[in-house]
Amino acid sequence: MIATIFGEFKPLRRFGIPAYIALSAALLAVRFFVARPYWNSGWTKWAEFPTQINSGAKYLFSQEYKLHILGTAYDMPFPELLAYFASLGEVILPVLLVIGLFSRFAGLGLLGMTCVIQLVYPGAWALHAQWALAALTIFICGPGLFSLDAGIRKLIKT
Repeated sequence: MIATIFGEFKPLRRFGIPAYIALSAALLAVRFFVARPYWNSGWTKWAEFPTQINSGAKYLFSQEYKLHILGTAYDMPFPELLAYFASLGEVILPVLLVIGLFSRFAGLGLLGMTCVIQLVYPGAWALHAQWALAALTIFICGPGLFSLDAGIRKLIKT
């Protein structure tokens, strides 16, 4: 279980320490890339964090956002609850991703959010594909050397 949470993607070490450091720096950049749009979006939805989302976010989830599935638009289920948890995720998951704590779970959470966003805005698939690939990269490879996960992994091994 611990290896799943804090585990290392061994193929990153295959090419030696200098390459591992360079790949870890690239993973850090990917973490920032995928975290930024969610962070920026998340803070626009709060009236008082973490207890109250603003009326605009409630309106978007109840009136504007529709799930486009097989050519039919469906209302969001439980819009106020969904607005709260989506807004919470948009603030918390990017922080976890950037500091590199529980990075794989944060990447998976943002990948799921990206999939839902794609259903809401099906025309923006090129942008959503970039976010999805970045989140999937973090989920598969982990956060790299420059993360709290790497520090925790090192403490666990000793």
